[in-house]
Amino acid sequence: MQVIRPLPDQTDQPGRTAGNGPSGPGTGLARASTTIVVPVSHSMVNLLGAGDDLLRLYEDSLASDVHVRGNEITLTGAPADNAFATRFFEELLTLLDRGEPLSPDAVRRTLAIMTSGVSERPAEVLSLSILSRRGRTIRPKTLNQKRYVDAIDNHTIVFGIGPAGTGKTYLAMAKAVQSLHTKQVNRIILTRPAVEAGERLGYLPGTLYDKIDPYLRPLYDALHDMLDPASIPRLTQDGTIEVAPLAYMRGRSLNDAFIVLDEAQNTTPEQMKMFLTRLGFGSKVVVTGDVTQVDLPGGQRSGLRVVQGILDGIEDVHFCHLNSGDVVRHRLVSDIVDAYARWDADQDRDDAAREGRVAGSRSRRRG
Repeated sequence: MQVIRPLPDQTDQPGRTAGNGPSGPGTGLARASTTIVVPVSHSMVNLLGAGDDLLRLYEDSLASDVHVRGNEITLTGAPADNAFATRFFEELLTLLDRGEPLSPDAVRRTLAIMTSGVSERPAEVLSLSILSRRGRTIRPKTLNQKRYVDAIDNHTIVFGIGPAGTGKTYLAMAKAVQSLHTKQVNRIILTRPAVEAGERLGYLPGTLYDKIDPYLRPLYDALHDMLDPASIPRLTQDGTIEVAPLAYMRGRSLNDAFIVLDEAQNTTPEQMKMFLTRLGFGSKVVVTGDVTQVDLPGGQRSGLRVVQGILDGIEDVHFCHLNSGDVVRHRLVSDIVDAYARWDADQDRDDAAREGRVAGSRSRRRG
């Protein structure tokens, strides 16, 4: 990519808006033009999108004005805005060089990483491949997800804590399948606590296994995305893959295995201790959960909520926290997560105020 930067040629008038990108409204600084010459090896359709849908996204997201003519992109704006936009297009072209198709989601995530002030390049984050099957590649889509995946590579026990839709379980299972394929482990063990989330097990039809199976079904669904479905029965029958309730882990020592505990917020502190002490030689453990969705009955403490305070500072144990910005489901899911977080904060403040009033009333009566 060739970049041509002419001298500044005009100045923003007072009150003029220079764009909607990272630097916000115009600042009255001198405006300049920067021209990016895209190599002929790149298709402008891939860069700009079918029907220029990506170009419109660039125009809405960048502070600099964006004009395209042939294989040249001209950026007009404050020098700092032009420099940001130039680096942004460099990242997009690097993604295309690595065979990654551009989409509105990839563009937004590239911008989010660049504006977060971190040192990691978006192209390094978004082109990391974990697992490929039938032309579909599983990879991290956010910086926190990449750090989570890197932590799984570098630590024996990793906790992935975050709201629904952040990919914490899916990425852990992809790393488990990758480890099995590369013979780093001999088997995969996937487990969940069978906690009644508003339903009663006794009312479900069938045997005990039939009653428990719905709790394990999400893990099977993810496996079908990552493995040939026809191979899963064979792998489960020979013990290479085991999907079982957490209670089945008691009394075992798990060697040469990749072990994933999902929905860990529904473990008690005693169950969490039992699970973590199953760790054997040559094994790796990933624990995932959402501390805002505890379904334990009777106000029991969540093992996931207390474990960080217990294990904090222990070598080779790592805690990764994901947030609404890491949600990779429908964009509304991120908004829903944030809305509930605000509601929870309001409830906590109301509860604290109520307790303060009650304590004050008791103090006055004693006086």
